[in-house]
Order: sequence, then structure tokens, then C-alpha cells
Amino acid sequence: MTDESLSLNSEQLAEIARRLDRPLVLVGLMGVGKSTVGRRLANMLQRKFVDADEEIESAAQRSISEIFEEFGESYFRDGERRVIARLIEERAGVIATGGGAFVNDETRALILDQAVAVWIDSDIDLLVERTSRKSTRPLLKTGDPREILTRLYSQRKPFYAQAQIHVMSDTGPHEATATKILEALDTWL
Repeated sequence: MTDESLSLNSEQLAEIARRLDRPLVLVGLMGVGKSTVGRRLANMLQRKFVDADEEIESAAQRSISEIFEEFGESYFRDGERRVIARLIEERAGVIATGGGAFVNDETRALILDQAVAVWIDSDIDLLVERTSRKSTRPLLKTGDPREILTRLYSQRKPFYAQAQIHVMSDTGPHEATATKILEALDTWL
């Protein structure tokens, strides 16, 4: 990636990073690219990137699918809330969350109070295509992925809409989404 491919130059990136005094927390449905975009975003800001799902798996010594199967979604969401709270407290630079994290009232309130929530949004067709690449998504194992993603989007949209920043992710490179986030963040700051 070259500076020419970005609408922000290195001085602008450094200025945004200097003004950002809290973690960026990426929220949105599974498949929008929170982890991939998050890594690029953290690199651009020269901050640490943390995937909350990976932290949960490490703490539980189980995969997300295993946690869902053995203990259920509410148990998982409680652990997820605690892990995200720890990551925010540790001032992680960019945090990618699971798709349902921001729906939890306590988790959402914490993120909105102590971080900057970034809703990465995408159309359902693209999400169906992206999520079909992985078989590790517990919520998609119980039926038609398009129907499930459409229902989840409808249910979660009012929660995601509370994020301070909202950007669309499309079929373009993830750097483009990261740049859109930085441009929106620059305006918000």
C-alpha cells in the first residue's frame, strides 16, 4: 500500500493518532471485515490491534464454537463483555469485536463511554459471500445464512446505529474501508 493510494498522508495519519486518546472499537455483523480492517487501521495509526474473539478463546482455552456448544450464547456474551472491558482498560489501540458484542447493554455503554465505536456496515449479499468462506460461525450453523444475516441485521441495526462513526464496507480493498474510518474519525475528533 502506498501513500498515493490513501487520501490521508503520513502527517495527517500522525495527527489523527495524536488526537485519538481512547481505543477504537469496531462493531458490526460477522463478515464486515472488523478483524482485517482493524489490523490495517492499527498499522496506519501505529497502534496495537486486538481481536476480542481471539482473546476470549485464549482466556477460555476453547474456540468460540465450543463455548457456544458447551455453555450457550449468554455465557459467551458475559465472557465477551469482561474481555472487552479489560481490553479497553488496557487502552488497546484498535479492538475488533464479535458481531453481537455491541448488542449487550453493558458492553455497548462501556464502549460508548470509554472508546470510539466504529460501525462497519455492509450489504447482506456481500456478508453472505464473505461468511461462506469460514465454517466457524456458530450462529450460521442453524439455517440459511442469508435469512440469518438478514434477521440479525434487522435486530442489531438499532444498536450498531449508536456508534459514533458509521462507514460502509464494500467489495473494494480493506485499506479503503480503513481510510474511510480514518477520514470519519478525523472529522469526529
